[in-house]
Amino acid sequence: MAWAPLDDIPANASAPFTDYAKWRLEVSDGGRHIWHYLCTDEEYERWPQNTVDKYWLGLPTNLPDLPPAEDALSAARNGFRFYRNLQSDDGHWAGEFGGPMFLLPGLVLGSYVAGMTFTREERLEMIRYLLNRANPDDGGWGIHTEGCSTVFGTALNYCSMRILGVDAEHPAMIKARGTLHKLGGATGIPSWGKFWLSVLNVHDWDGCNPIPPELWLLPEWLPVHPSKWWVHTRSVYIPMSYLYGVRFQAEENDLILSLRKELYVEDYDKIDWPAHRNSIAPVDLFAPHSALLKSCDAILGAYESCNLPPARNIALSRVYQLICFEDENTSYQSIAPVSKMLNLVCRFHKEGRDGEAFRMHDARRRDFMWMGEDGMRVCGTNGSQLWDTAFITQAVVEGGLAEDPEGENCESMMKALDWLEKCQIQNNPCHYENAYRHRTKGAWPFSTKEQGYTVSDCTAEGLKAILYLQEHLTYTSKLVPEQRLRDAVDTMLSMQNPGGGVASFELARGSALLEVINPAEVFGDIMIEYPYPECTTSVITALSIFRKYYPHYRGEDIEDATKRAISYLHSVQRPDGSWYGSWGICFTYATMFALESLALNGETFGSSERVQKACQFLTSKQMEDGGWGETYMSCVTGEYAQHQKSQVVQTAWAVLALIYAEYSNREPVEKGVRLVMSRQLPDGSWAQESIEGIFNKNCAISYPNFKFSFTIWMLGKAHHYLRSLKSS
Repeated sequence: MAWAPLDDIPANASAPFTDYAKWRLEVSDGGRHIWHYLCTDEEYERWPQNTVDKYWLGLPTNLPDLPPAEDALSAARNGFRFYRNLQSDDGHWAGEFGGPMFLLPGLVLGSYVAGMTFTREERLEMIRYLLNRANPDDGGWGIHTEGCSTVFGTALNYCSMRILGVDAEHPAMIKARGTLHKLGGATGIPSWGKFWLSVLNVHDWDGCNPIPPELWLLPEWLPVHPSKWWVHTRSVYIPMSYLYGVRFQAEENDLILSLRKELYVEDYDKIDWPAHRNSIAPVDLFAPHSALLKSCDAILGAYESCNLPPARNIALSRVYQLICFEDENTSYQSIAPVSKMLNLVCRFHKEGRDGEAFRMHDARRRDFMWMGEDGMRVCGTNGSQLWDTAFITQAVVEGGLAEDPEGENCESMMKALDWLEKCQIQNNPCHYENAYRHRTKGAWPFSTKEQGYTVSDCTAEGLKAILYLQEHLTYTSKLVPEQRLRDAVDTMLSMQNPGGGVASFELARGSALLEVINPAEVFGDIMIEYPYPECTTSVITALSIFRKYYPHYRGEDIEDATKRAISYLHSVQRPDGSWYGSWGICFTYATMFALESLALNGETFGSSERVQKACQFLTSKQMEDGGWGETYMSCVTGEYAQHQKSQVVQTAWAVLALIYAEYSNREPVEKGVRLVMSRQLPDGSWAQESIEGIFNKNCAISYPNFKFSFTIWMLGKAHHYLRSLKSS
């Protein structure tokens, strides 16, 4: 049986549960990543393991030690000599994008209720990942890999382990169950958890606050209409409203009956479910329900008791249409794995197992599954292919490594250019106005062209990478013609908000007052789009570079957009001189981006008090060893949280920021360079340190390729910057 229990699961997951020599990463379709396990000797002989496979699996790459670096430039060169071995044959850099611990449960629970399966090897390595990521002290799981145990993480991952085949009396299950019960049991799980457990039929729908699909029948001019919500939020709540509207539940079986006993501290059949709609364990609570939200829930609850079947059916048809639009526009991947798995269950409910939708959703699950040295996880999207490739190509060009005398990096850069050209989205999505999508023509995505979402800073970094590769290098062709560059400019200009800032996926459509009805207790700032210093900087730097080479196209519009963006950056600078980062950790990350923007506007350390304050902020955070280190708690609390150990990625960000600012004191830069060089391994690589990214204020996410792109970038630029200081 596909979901039969697995016997003899070790309590210690440090060693692989499968033969790691048999795992292979297949790269196809413009950067699609699928991990395969080879089951026969013939497959093994025909498909040898390469360096990319070995590196991400944590196996020895057997790459040679390099000559010790004598200066920052040679350290950057060594770094890229290693990192170019991780470039895929098609030209992009693959990598993990994990960290959140609620993604794998969505994959497992959604697959289970829809009757989809995994291979035995995939199940074993998902179990192993969860065992490795359990809190070593209490056995629970948090919202992300570095967070404390929560009901959200523990209950959902406990269910995943049981579905994947782990016995309830396994030592890890006993320990996790004990922690869950100490936290009050699954009645205290946040709303997204209540939803998934209801779908699994181990929680009652009466214990969920209403998510009626009829909200989509409201007039679109209303400020609360769901089309005004942030794209990630509406992409989740569209399929949620469908499944809530039909009260989807998995069929009862022995496992589900057992889980009803295991997850709760009280008798399942005696739980007063409506009384627990707003029961959230204190450890999970980041964004408490407002009085207004509670009132809205009460009104919607009253409506649910007497909803009109004709209206419900019309609403279900509308949200199902939106689900189908999303699947069509993203090749059944959706914007992220949470909405992808919810869409999968909706399509299964409506169309069954025999249609094209079921087949496509089944196959596309694996786009999010990533093998690592600690097991198989689920990534936050189908990858970060564009993001990582755009950064490293800029790093190589700006650091002076692309035109090296020996020409050793020419092939790598030409392959990267070819991939970046193919990754640009050249058309708007189907039904994009009816599906409430922003334009995509000319954009670059975060991951792959096929996934198909415009992201402002990804479009900007993609454009910058293209311009660097096509305009700075003597050996590349102009693969991306001017008209397509103009399309990218048009898209970026279309994403600037009235206040001058640039948001992530689209213009801000609603008022920040909508945060008062944020129903997701574990996330902040999820109801609408917001402008971000990081996105704003990426866009205006890209526009500035474009204007240098193509001054005849929309010059006045670009100048006006830049002025308004700089004004926005001035307005959101904090009193201590820093900027808050919403996508990377945290003040170090955003301050780097902001100082790059201000420098383009002529604001540097020698001319701007704002830049002086920012540099003073950064230098005040430099640690004794010369590095910088900031934890994800900065994003949670809004105050700088010092890491116990300096981090090479954040050190690179801080030094880059000082270089952009033209900081005249060379000592902090030199100390940062020495720290990063001291951590470089003999083969040119750097070891993985703490998590680098964040989203929605409370959930950390991994960008493991940053330890290559930003360190190489910083070392190359620092070499030339320090030389310029010496000669001046």
